[in-house]
Amino acid sequence: MRKDEAIKIVQPALTEERFKHTLRVAETAVGLADMYQVSKEKVELAAIFHDYAKYRPLKEMKEFILNSQLPNDLLDYHHEVWHGPVASVVVEEQFGINDREIKDAIRYHTTGKAGLGIVEKVIFLADYIEPGRSFPGIEKVRDMARKDLNHACWMVSRNTIQFLLSKNATIYPDSFHAYNYFLTLMNK
Repeated sequence: MRKDEAIKIVQPALTEERFKHTLRVAETAVGLADMYQVSKEKVELAAIFHDYAKYRPLKEMKEFILNSQLPNDLLDYHHEVWHGPVASVVVEEQFGINDREIKDAIRYHTTGKAGLGIVEKVIFLADYIEPGRSFPGIEKVRDMARKDLNHACWMVSRNTIQFLLSKNATIYPDSFHAYNYFLTLMNK
């Protein structure tokens, strides 16, 4: 699927602000793809679709989770972690996008997981550091993104877990697995 076709599909499903975020994530992801020698086409498509299911009704997302190969334990956690996995199913079912790297980048862009592939890492990081984001510590992650992909992804995992802990929020296990995975990579 071409970029312009994907944008036409995604734009009506998002708020104006979320659509702008999506375009910034795609631009950031393409820059990281250049830096880390990964397919620009794959990261761009994954970035465009990463939040595609974000505003679907919760009841509909729950049905997708229950009626697909997605793990049902997603339902035990805050619905903010549902949209990535649901979008990964939707893009295959509705648009025939069956490239595993693209689908997994969409699926894990919020939580991460152990063993993320390079396309997944780029989307995980790009979603966090896109230029519209502004919160304490982001500049350190942006600086690290230009030096070491794994270290930057570890910082994203760490910061996300710390933020969720500060809110007394539940944390999906894949987030802990991602943190440990990246920490192990950094210590090798």
